Formats: sequence, structure tokens, C-alpha cells
Amino acid sequence: MARRSCKLLLALLVIAAMAASPLALAYDPSPLQDFCVADTASFVFANRLVCKDPAARCTSASSTDGTLFAMFLSKGNVFVFPKGLVHFEFNCCASLAVGIVGLSSQNPGLIRVADSLFGATPAITDEVLAKAFKIAAATVQRIKA
Repeated sequence: MARRSCKLLLALLVIAAMAASPLALAYDPSPLQDFCVADTASFVFANRLVCKDPAARCTSASSTDGTLFAMFLSKGNVFVFPKGLVHFEFNCCASLAVGIVGLSSQNPGLIRVADSLFGATPAITDEVLAKAFKIAAATVQRIKA
């Protein structure tokens, strides 16, 4: 009898622990809640604060026109990718490199991966594309044609 009550108590403790633990929320937080620029004359509220209306700026935060944003990074440098766009990292040196990456998926538009990679302006080099897709440079040229 005591053994059965111990099992019941253990089961109740496990259920209580699971109910009290935080749940994983599988969605992106609202981009409007990232920051709030104060505007005391505004009627727009975010987090109970009076803020400038972000609606006019949210759609122009990033562009899907195929522009290549490239940068050579040294030790201690930081590069922030435009939000929601196709991106990649490439180590062009012989030494080892470490990258710390955080990703977000908020983008109200449509991004065509093929256009972003093979039709970027300025163009991504054939060497980088060949290594990324593990194909020959001649194949990259045929895809671009």
C-alpha cells in the first residue's frame, strides 16, 4: 500500500513539474515589440508605451531586389544580415573561422533563392557558388546563363 502511494505521489510530482515548466512557443515575436521610439503625441501603443507608428517603416526594412551585401570580417568584427533575406557565410582564408549566428524568419515578402544566389548584384563569385553547391564552376556558368 505504501509503495502504491509513493508511485502516486511521484506521478503527481512529475505532472506538477511538467505543468509548471515554461512551454515552448513556436512562433516569431512581433517585430513591433523589438523597440519603441517615444512619441508623446501618438496614439499607437506597444508594450503600454506611446510609440511612433512603425507601420510605414516595417515594409521597407529589407529589400528583395537581389542586392548582395558582402563584407570581409576580421577578429572582433560584426555583420548583421538584413532581416529575413537569404544569407550565407564563406571563409575565404586558409585559417579556421568561428561564427556565432542568430536567425530570424520574419519577412512579409517573397524571396526566390535562385534569384538571390545566381542573380545577385554584384554577382556572387562562381568559386563561392561552386563550393556551396559542390558543383563545377562550368555548371555554375550554365545555371547563370
